Amino acid sequence: MSIAGSFLERSRYYLCREYPTKIRAAVEAMPAERLWWRPNEHSNSIGNLLLHLSGNVRQWIVSGVGGQDDIRKRNMEFAARGGATAAGMLDGLDATLGEADEVLRALLPSELLERRSIQGRDTTVMEAVYHVVEHFAGHTGQIIWIAKMSATPGAVKFYEDGDGTATPLFLGEGEFEMGGPV
Repeated sequence: MSIAGSFLERSRYYLCREYPTKIRAAVEAMPAERLWWRPNEHSNSIGNLLLHLSGNVRQWIVSGVGGQDDIRKRNMEFAARGGATAAGMLDGLDATLGEADEVLRALLPSELLERRSIQGRDTTVMEAVYHVVEHFAGHTGQIIWIAKMSATPGAVKFYEDGDGTATPLFLGEGEFEMGGPV
C-alpha cells in the first residue's frame, strides 16, 4: 500500500472507528444530566463538543473535501445549553462520520494535494484530513476526561493493562489497532 493510501486508511479508522467508539462508551457511562454540564461559562460541555465535532467534520470533510453545501453554523455549536439527548447527538455524529467515510473512501491518493478553500483557509485535501483527525482526537480526550470525572470510577476504560501490555477493549474480534482491517 502507498503512503497516501495508508494515510487515508488510518484517517478513516480513527474518525470512523476508534474515536467515536471511545466517545460513545464514555458518554454512555456517565449520568445523563452531566451531558450539558460546564465547569464555567468559558468552557464547553460534552453536548457542545459533540455538536462541534459533527459540525467540524461536516464542514471540512463532507463539504470542503467532498463538495457538498456548507451548512455549518459554528457559533450555534457553542451556544447550545441543552435540548438534545446523548443518544441523539451520538447517532447524529455517527451519521456525519458515515458521510465523511464515504468521501474519504472515494478519495484517490492523487487528490490529496489538490487545493480547497475551507473555513476561509487555503489548504490541501491532505491538510484538511489531517486537521480533522487531529482536531477530533483533541476533543475526544476532553470528552473522555469529563466523562471520567462524571461516571462511576472505573466505568470508562479502553485498555486492559493486566500483563503490562495495553490491550484495546474497544476493538472487535479479528481487528487490529495498527495496520489491520478496519
